[in-house]
Amino acid sequence: MTPLQSLVASGTKLWLDSVDPDEIAVNRKNGATGATSNPIIISDLIKTGRFDNDLRAFLQAGHDDTAIAWQMTDKLVRDAQKVFEPVNRETQGDDGWVSFELDPLLEDVASKMPAADRSKHYIELGKKWSAGHTNRMIKVPATPGGLGALEELVAAGVCVNVTLIFSDRQYELARDATYRGLMRTAKPERLKTVYSIFVSRLDVYTEKHVPDLSPAAQGMVGIVNAKRIWDLNRKFWADKGQKLKHEMIFASTGVKRKEDAPWKYVEAFAGSDIETNPPATNKAVQESGRLFTRKVDELPPPEVLSEIDKKVDIQKLEETLMQEGLAKFADPQHALLKLIADKRAALK
Repeated sequence: MTPLQSLVASGTKLWLDSVDPDEIAVNRKNGATGATSNPIIISDLIKTGRFDNDLRAFLQAGHDDTAIAWQMTDKLVRDAQKVFEPVNRETQGDDGWVSFELDPLLEDVASKMPAADRSKHYIELGKKWSAGHTNRMIKVPATPGGLGALEELVAAGVCVNVTLIFSDRQYELARDATYRGLMRTAKPERLKTVYSIFVSRLDVYTEKHVPDLSPAAQGMVGIVNAKRIWDLNRKFWADKGQKLKHEMIFASTGVKRKEDAPWKYVEAFAGSDIETNPPATNKAVQESGRLFTRKVDELPPPEVLSEIDKKVDIQKLEETLMQEGLAKFADPQHALLKLIADKRAALK
């Protein structure tokens, strides 16, 4: 049994944080059953030149840069969906999903658009980009605008991946909104919702803003926070009688510190729900030779938990990481549009 096979055998659904066709082929063989996309992933694929023929076709059809960005995203996500569609069919919708991120420019910090208007745009775009797809999940951020769209999207039959979650507050708002939508939708048995809790960014935050954490606690805040939210989610859905699992995604699982083992977060969450791992993380895990067993319900000793609760202000952490996250959210879409403009000039 390989390391990634052992991770899957422990109970984890392994999704790839990429829609690179080559990486999907490799990771599918290693047990991956889903994938996710974002503008950075799309940009990196365009930069390789492997998709220049697709770009030329879109250019010749007379599309502008924004339209081409979305057509390329749609094409790459569709191709990934085809790979995972058999999984979706076999699991009757419980796995085999590919996430499609809605327009990050809705959260551009330079925009003065009211949250209610952003919500309307998320609802319109979510319905548009999910229409006709059986295993496409719509990715919506846990911002005021995104949270305000969730109930209507789910009520309309859209499966959602709520992203950019850092705190239990955001998670509970997202979960309650999707649950209200489930109670209103015509066919709740066909709807799956997932909640992407970011992990490694919290440990980057505490190193900078809470440097007095003990060695035992420093580097554990992301894991503790995510496991507690995982437990909240597990308990909430336990008695709701839903056919499909409404799960946590453990996201941002690539390590940021050189001294951390590449499998640090992968190992910590083994055993339940979903991990979206970058290709490089999966490669390092596969080369590690380690075998993984269930760890998701194991927490550090009580004194470490007590120290984290005492020293880490989760509200301040959420506010800081959301500010950083929103900048990281919109900037890649601007970069993708610039890349396509550059490609337009180069391919003529």
